Amino acid sequence: MDYLLKPVNRARLSQAIERARALSAAEVDANVDRVTQGLKMAPSRFLGRRGSRFVVIPQKDVVYWGSDGGLTKLYSAGQSYLVEPTLIELERRLDPAVFCRISRTVIVNLDYVSEVNMLLGGYGEALLKTGERLEVSRRRLRILMAKLEGVSELKGAQLTI
Repeated sequence: MDYLLKPVNRARLSQAIERARALSAAEVDANVDRVTQGLKMAPSRFLGRRGSRFVVIPQKDVVYWGSDGGLTKLYSAGQSYLVEPTLIELERRLDPAVFCRISRTVIVNLDYVSEVNMLLGGYGEALLKTGERLEVSRRRLRILMAKLEGVSELKGAQLTI
């Protein structure tokens, strides 16, 4: 809608405020939606650190993200890398159609899940195409199953375990 450069003078600030006041609520909503949609674009590649090297890993090669002892790791087929963001930060940035948080310590790429086994106590186990097995928490099992089934929202969805 408008922007100001430092140093801001009073006349220019006044002009920007008047422009904002002149917009209808629908125009403001449209501008906010446009800006926030642009901000929510998920990254298509990530930087993983191995020793003193930084390796560029495409999103399609990320099998899962794990948290271990305060460190966040990116796991690809046969390799693991240290990464800067925490799982909470990653969860906000990642495409929810591709990645799913399955426990407090793991976010998995849905394309690598080959099957889900139901365990006693309402827990689950995700078997990945790489052969790895990851525990799925009771709370997140239903979400994982819905995403694997292609259901975007869980309203009214039920899963029998």
